[in-house]
Amino acid sequence: MNRRPASAHQGSARGKSRQFTMHLTRNLKSLALAIAGVSLILPSCASSGKANSQSLTQADPPVQSVQRGKASWYSVGTNSGTRTASGQRLSNEAATAAHKTLPLGTKVRVTNENNGKSEIVTIIDRGPYVVGRIIDLTVGCAERLGFRQNGVAPVRVEVLGHYDTKQ
Repeated sequence: MNRRPASAHQGSARGKSRQFTMHLTRNLKSLALAIAGVSLILPSCASSGKANSQSLTQADPPVQSVQRGKASWYSVGTNSGTRTASGQRLSNEAATAAHKTLPLGTKVRVTNENNGKSEIVTIIDRGPYVVGRIIDLTVGCAERLGFRQNGVAPVRVEVLGHYDTKQ
């Protein structure tokens, strides 16, 4: 008769239980890692609903002053190159702007009053040199704010503060 000893039968039951526990533990570890990975990815995927692709901090600094007027756009082609008053290179897609009087390095939130889109930009240049305009944005900003085709738009400029322009 081929009979297994009682201890062998009990050992196999214990072995199955042990395998099940190890398998369950491995699955729980995998699940925990997956949840941790998703929690790291989700905040970077979140959208604020603004044209802003750059965030200062979780809460933007308080508004120091507000200006209203017309904004226009400029680019490397219309600026005769890439030189700016701050020494930074002008990039058509950068969130930067020119203003006549604000200190270089100042962060401002520009809101297109026709459609409510806004973007935070850094003042790195001087201008605009056309009467009646208060700020020149890069062509990329104008596109994101929805007035590139028109060339000019009524805007609200909220001065947020001064930051170091060297990045």
